[in-house]
Amino acid sequence: MIFVFTGNGKGKTTSAIGQAIRAVGQGKKVLMIQFIKSPKWPSGEEKIIRELSPRFQIIKGGKGFVGIMGDSLPRKIHEEAAKATLILAKKAIRSKKFGLIILDEIIVAIDLKLISMAAVIAVLQEVSEEIDLILTGRGAPKGLIKFADLVTDFGEVKHYYQKKVIAKKSREY
Repeated sequence: MIFVFTGNGKGKTTSAIGQAIRAVGQGKKVLMIQFIKSPKWPSGEEKIIRELSPRFQIIKGGKGFVGIMGDSLPRKIHEEAAKATLILAKKAIRSKKFGLIILDEIIVAIDLKLISMAAVIAVLQEVSEEIDLILTGRGAPKGLIKFADLVTDFGEVKHYYQKKVIAKKSREY
């Protein structure tokens, strides 16, 4: 099954982690691969997921936020990281070692044109019935929505960012 968690509202990654906890609780192995988030930005979820290893593993394949928040890396570096992360995802899917694989912020990588929609669909076509796959990120393209088995749109009704409230440890990371 392929799940897409998209939309401008908060909670896509958090929801994916909730599904992962459920899968781990039922004896499945889980892998979370993050496409944008980098090891330079340690997060609360990363810390707790590492404690659940080897049942729940996390890999940060990104180089950080692209073009915002002080990012000074050449775009090519972000593109190479996203492509390498997609190859890693493909290997994980083919390995059949995991009952659930989360491709966190892969939709953002598509939207930023770090990886192509066609390349992502090619990987998704390799997902067997034994694996659940969750893709997260704002702005899921129609082709991805059509391909998915379940799509949840996290709609923003009100957000404290509108009042210039900055990200806070334990709330956003």
